[in-house]
Amino acid sequence: MTQVHTVLFTFKSSASDDQVKDACKQFIALKDKCIHPTSQAPYILSLKAGRDNSEEDCQEGLTHAFVVEFASAEDRDYYTHKDPAHQDLIRAMDPLIERAVAVDFLDGVF
Repeated sequence: MTQVHTVLFTFKSSASDDQVKDACKQFIALKDKCIHPTSQAPYILSLKAGRDNSEEDCQEGLTHAFVVEFASAEDRDYYTHKDPAHQDLIRAMDPLIERAVAVDFLDGVF
């Protein structure tokens, strides 16, 4: 079972299209930039992202989704709280974000 970390964003209306695209590119780059402190190798198993295109009209203003997969909860916890590349991204994106929602789960566990 893998640990899945899902983050949904609404960007501020003051954020330009270029700022949003750059922030999304920086987020996607974490797949290679996040290095495990013990193995010294990238540890994100997969990272998928995109702009909402649902026709269900229940997004509540959330426009961008990022799904990050880890081998363990420990790797997710390191990423969330300590990984320098992720912490830098949080600081860079914070002025652009109106709303963020995170949902994590173990794949297949209900």
